[in-house]
Amino acid sequence: MSSEYTGKGLLVKGETIGDTFRDEVKSSLAQRPRPPRLVGILGTSSSPSKFYAEFTKKQCDSLGVDFVLKLTGAADNVEFGEGEGVEEAIIEANEDRDVDGIMVYYPIYGGQQDHYLQQIVSPFKDVEGLHFKFHYNLYHNIRFIEPQSLLSPVPTQGSLAHTSNDQPPPGTAKSIIPCTPLAVVKCLENLGVYNKLLPYGDRAYGRTIAVINRSEVVGRPLAALLANDGAHVFSIDIDSIQEYTKRPHALKPENSTEPASSGEPSGSIAAGAVKARRFHPRHIAHPSTLTLQQCLAISDVVVSAVPNANYKVKTEWLKDGCICVNVAADKNFEKDVREKASMYLPAVGKVTILMLLRNLSIRK
Repeated sequence: MSSEYTGKGLLVKGETIGDTFRDEVKSSLAQRPRPPRLVGILGTSSSPSKFYAEFTKKQCDSLGVDFVLKLTGAADNVEFGEGEGVEEAIIEANEDRDVDGIMVYYPIYGGQQDHYLQQIVSPFKDVEGLHFKFHYNLYHNIRFIEPQSLLSPVPTQGSLAHTSNDQPPPGTAKSIIPCTPLAVVKCLENLGVYNKLLPYGDRAYGRTIAVINRSEVVGRPLAALLANDGAHVFSIDIDSIQEYTKRPHALKPENSTEPASSGEPSGSIAAGAVKARRFHPRHIAHPSTLTLQQCLAISDVVVSAVPNANYKVKTEWLKDGCICVNVAADKNFEKDVREKASMYLPAVGKVTILMLLRNLSIRK
């Protein structure tokens, strides 16, 4: 791990974390009969999107991926509108048998119109994990799928949720996970937040994690991933705080006379089932009565993804020795964050692109 120590918390370099996955991606790509073709669709004049497209090409070239950048709309001609032709480019790539993966540089329109474009991408070629079927699998803790299930017009319950390790059982494949949430999880694994001595699927048990921003692109899926891995997660948004956990929320001691859950006497069959159950198959969301300051005071990890340059997490509210991860393009933490944080990761972008190529490499 590359880091900088100055008597404060460690400043962790994201690119070095990303390098730990480079060999994995190379090995997976080497098993394919030909280099996979990834089509990137750029339909906006946004400078960050253009930079990300250039960075994607650089990473693909270094790993032997056949990257094709398709320019549409304002990215192709200043006289065209933002996003013009993106839908047509997606459909064309869906129908091209030589294309193995499709990524689109968002945001374009924002909101529901971008969401519509995300659902047009074939789930067989979605390497960003933005199709609703992959979100469904993520939220329901379905880790491995039968590829033919993607043909169904609705999500299926027949996929496998658990195994003893992270290798797909015969006849199945890994369900694609959104790149940025996956990048954060891999960073936290690298930083030691996950305990490898615990069973697969529960290695974040014992950790309390705050995720600030509940967007459907990063915040909510990240909170769900962490909770499905055993963590107790505070999902914090502008108007509410929720707790995500797969542990039974109303678990009571064996000799307790308190109700085990709403309306259930402690001696009931239902109460006994709650006591016996170690955790739910997937996370459950509960409203929280804690304030942001109270959440941060007990969080071992704080991840912030607020797209606002003016938003700052107060250093004085942080738990001493916590780990802080900045996901937003703007820095969400105050400059003195390392006075409290034991480790601070200011960006995950270079890990995110490797997770996208990892998603592409596991496609068969």
